[in-house]
Amino acid sequence: MNLKNYTLGAFMALLFAACSPNESESNMSESTSQNVTIMTLDPGHFHAGLIHKTMYPQVDSTVYIFAPAGNELKDHLSRLESYNTRAENPTAWNLEIYSGEDYLKKMISQKPGNVMMVAGKNDKKIDYILEAVQNGIHVYADKPLVINRDGFEKLKQAFAIAKEKNLLVYDIMTERFEITTLLQKELSQIPEVFGELEKGSPDNPAITKESVHHFFKYVSGVPLVRPDWFFDVEIEGEGIVDVTTHLVDLIQWEAFPDQILDTTDVSMLSARRWATVLSLEQFNQVTGKSEFLDFLQKDVKNGALEVYSNGEMNYTLKGIHAKVSVIWNFQAPEGAGDTHYSMMRGTKANLVIRQGKEQNYRPELYVELLGENQQALEEAVKNTLQSTYPKIDLEQTQTGEYRVIIPDVYHNGHEAHFAQVTERFLDYYQSGNMPIWEVPNMITKYHTTTLAREFAQK
Repeated sequence: MNLKNYTLGAFMALLFAACSPNESESNMSESTSQNVTIMTLDPGHFHAGLIHKTMYPQVDSTVYIFAPAGNELKDHLSRLESYNTRAENPTAWNLEIYSGEDYLKKMISQKPGNVMMVAGKNDKKIDYILEAVQNGIHVYADKPLVINRDGFEKLKQAFAIAKEKNLLVYDIMTERFEITTLLQKELSQIPEVFGELEKGSPDNPAITKESVHHFFKYVSGVPLVRPDWFFDVEIEGEGIVDVTTHLVDLIQWEAFPDQILDTTDVSMLSARRWATVLSLEQFNQVTGKSEFLDFLQKDVKNGALEVYSNGEMNYTLKGIHAKVSVIWNFQAPEGAGDTHYSMMRGTKANLVIRQGKEQNYRPELYVELLGENQQALEEAVKNTLQSTYPKIDLEQTQTGEYRVIIPDVYHNGHEAHFAQVTERFLDYYQSGNMPIWEVPNMITKYHTTTLAREFAQK
């Protein structure tokens, strides 16, 4: 079926009321005109749609979707339809959909594409990945790839198979494209400004990454409806293994750029977890469900749902002390949104990202000089940063820190980062490989997050 041939309502009726598996299957056709043809599997998370806000010359316009019938598929199709029909710069995706409980088996047997994109139930994701690589399919997956130690062992197996078959397995690390993080990394690599990264201590880490997220939010301008399973940490994963994937990745990427890391480089010192409590009214607001379903009852206490979405870990990476924490609230205050805090402590300067009320909830980068190296900072901005990012500048604040002035054009937002990381994956696909540090560092990253979960549950 081609979604463009139907109104959304008529299409849904055809898909869920009239179409048999054989009818959907008969429309599958091999793609021959482009380098990459995407097969989207079980798109239960809105990130599955965000990679399609943009079209790519290397990617076939036909996307093959294999999923069980239900609201998650409807939401995914609605999101893609909104991109196809928007007034400004609409996309032109053609959708071929197979809807049935044997969606995974059907994707493998039909295999109309060469890249599986998956964003949804995190407990199943590693099994999808294993099945894909065993059948010669590249993998482009939303984080986290795994949420526990059993999954981590399967992930190592998947990477081994992918290496043998010359396949890519890549997770979507959007935060590497956020401008303040990019600039923080660049400044940390200039010894005249930053010096060397401190070793730190458990009480005063060399690197701190903290993020605050919200269950109720707007995506592409409309309220986000989350699936009910998102609130079951056995399916979604606890907070300490979910959003922390980004934070652990950034620590590795910034502190040890282009270096191969190993699980033996990680020493977990402590970790803890705690719950966000949702009332039934709040649960209804974000899921549309009027009651806590049976599979959630194990986490219902005194009529409210306890979701272990919050976590903190303290560990060392190659002897450098790092702290990572993630908090999920229900809804941000008026005018606010998700926030990020990051500090890298050097011998000559501290590099701090803040995203609070004072910053109008948009990330800003500050440089706290620890010596007489103002001239070195100014020269670094003029000679290094401005060559890559024109019009970047500095201003001194009342506290004596320096705020890096970042033009609006560089603050392109979280949703835009999905196109950027997709383009990076496509570059890797066309070249036939990734940087030699990517796979070992992914293994180290998921070792860190799943080990923290074990520590927190003790």
